[in-house]
Amino acid sequence: MRFVIVTGLSGAGKTQATRNLEDLGYFCVDNLPPTLIPKFAEACSQSHGKIEKIALVMDIRGGKFFDGVAESLKYLSDNEYKYEILFLDALDEVLVKRFKESRRKHPLAPDGRVIKGISLERNRLRELKDRADIIIDTSKLEIKDLRAKINEIYGEEGQLERELAITVLSFGFKYGIPVDSDLVFDVRFIQNPFYIPELKKFSGKDDKVRDFVMSHDETKGFIERLDDMLNFLIPNYEKEGKRQLIVSIGCTGGRHRSVAIANEIYERLSKEGRSVTVEHRDISEDINKGGMKL
Repeated sequence: MRFVIVTGLSGAGKTQATRNLEDLGYFCVDNLPPTLIPKFAEACSQSHGKIEKIALVMDIRGGKFFDGVAESLKYLSDNEYKYEILFLDALDEVLVKRFKESRRKHPLAPDGRVIKGISLERNRLRELKDRADIIIDTSKLEIKDLRAKINEIYGEEGQLERELAITVLSFGFKYGIPVDSDLVFDVRFIQNPFYIPELKKFSGKDDKVRDFVMSHDETKGFIERLDDMLNFLIPNYEKEGKRQLIVSIGCTGGRHRSVAIANEIYERLSKEGRSVTVEHRDISEDINKGGMKL
């Protein structure tokens, strides 16, 4: 039985993620008070295989009932019920924008500023986020992108059931550090192609920029050290049961240096047979200002 607990920030995409899980055949229950989890788990375990995939949505809408989440999760662990936590997150400014667009009130700030409610909610969810198996940052995701991630992770062929899924993510510091990062590396110490007229209009995907970035001794030394670190960390993460690893590499704008280096790390991990994908969050930031509308 696969038991998924869906949680996260209000406005981050829990409703959409739950719909995707339902499409994958999960029996979904929204806003179940944590105190009822033990009885619900017992009932499902006695279904004689009729219920094999379950998703429970738990968040601060539960009010005082939500405070019992730690005790309920301990019960599951003590009684050998295997579960995993999916945490949906997004940047504060994105959440504020979504609330304003939808004209919804934040559940923790019904008569006040949305940003205050978001801050309170982050504090209450900090422990759950720390315990999460999967964290998805929806700040710049379209609905179709979130659906693809849910399908990849929780579909029948989900890689996370077999091995650690690694994402190498390039980003620009001026647009914020990705909130789902596990490891963050700053490559702004490398000369910036942005200030070279013949390179400025290209990206780290283009050979001209890639060759320039990779020509520096500092780049070569950084990549070799990062490669060694990942080869040490990955087996240890796998041994501890970690299912997702987000390696974020940032430069100023997320278009040149971080992209070239992220691609190089991706190629190295791929050659080593790792389950790895590469994403470039901010490569087209000046062109595409979109994001998931929830």
